[in-house]
Amino acid sequence: MLISSAYAQTAAAAPSSISGLVQFAPILLIMVVFYFLLIRPQQAQAKELKLKQSALTRGDKVVTAGGIVGVVKKVTDGSTEVDVEIAPNVTVSIVRSTITQVTSQAKADKV
Repeated sequence: MLISSAYAQTAAAAPSSISGLVQFAPILLIMVVFYFLLIRPQQAQAKELKLKQSALTRGDKVVTAGGIVGVVKKVTDGSTEVDVEIAPNVTVSIVRSTITQVTSQAKADKV
């Protein structure tokens, strides 16, 4: 006959739990590297920005999420809004959380 008979071969031994762990080790390593190189620094930056937003004072130069640069003119404690001067005699009220950068902080009054 032209077709040969196929014979069953013996099955290989079942993979041990150690070899299963070795297969996932590179994935775990990549996840750890991503955490320390990407996620953790980003969380630290977000925390720092939140602190800067809560500590805004009059005279701070800020940049909004829309790219508008202005100087803080009025800050109300406990309020979510801040008055920012974006041009001479042009003051707008913006939400504190839209401030993405505090470029320069106001100098403390000299005694």
